[in-house]
Amino acid sequence: MTQPVLEVKQLRKSYGSEVVLEDISFSVPVHTATVFIGSSGSGKSTLLRCINLLDQIDDGSIELDGEDITAVDADVDKVRRKLGIVFQSFNLFPHMKVIDNITLAPMKVQGISKEVARESAYKLLDRFGLHDKAEDYPDRLSGGQQQRVAIIRSIAVAPRLLLLDEITSALDPVLVNEVLSTVRDLKIEGMTMVLATHEMGFAKQVADEVCFLHHGKILEWGTPEQILESPKQPETKEFLQRVHEAGRL
Repeated sequence: MTQPVLEVKQLRKSYGSEVVLEDISFSVPVHTATVFIGSSGSGKSTLLRCINLLDQIDDGSIELDGEDITAVDADVDKVRRKLGIVFQSFNLFPHMKVIDNITLAPMKVQGISKEVARESAYKLLDRFGLHDKAEDYPDRLSGGQQQRVAIIRSIAVAPRLLLLDEITSALDPVLVNEVLSTVRDLKIEGMTMVLATHEMGFAKQVADEVCFLHHGKILEWGTPEQILESPKQPETKEFLQRVHEAGRL
């Protein structure tokens, strides 16, 4: 049996007396997408931050390619070289052109030459229809274009795992699809991903497994068809009903 890219075991995270994540366990096989759904405040973003080691866990473990990245002696910088993460906000450097935003990490973190980094960046921009934006500053781009650049920046270092945290929540509805189409392309190409999203139709298209988080616990998980079309738990049914009423399913 092939070792999963990511394995989370009995993870627990709290802020003071408030338990945000409790007994979270799941694995992500290579070339698959695991999508977390749930109400705001259910712990989705915190989970992604824990995986990227931005937040320290209280108990349990997180393994990347079989290595416990939450161990006391884990090399955090080395781990993050294997992870790409895209947040709700674009987090592009406003004083740097698009091409420089993309080439910064490959040059600084991986030691790739400027020429090679720029060549790779232009190929990625070509692939996602943004070649003509390479020399622009982020504030000259639409929100959808900025988020696509943020995704390109995250995959420019060829991450082992890509984390996507509600990447369309800050976008105008008309811009959502151009960002989601970029993620669909990555899925087709075999990128291993963990996503948090409110876009249920998108989750149905890209997910291999859907996990419903409720009050910091995985209440239900399975295929998109099982969770989004035939949920068993009343909390899942209620959440999906609210999503349906909001026109997002």
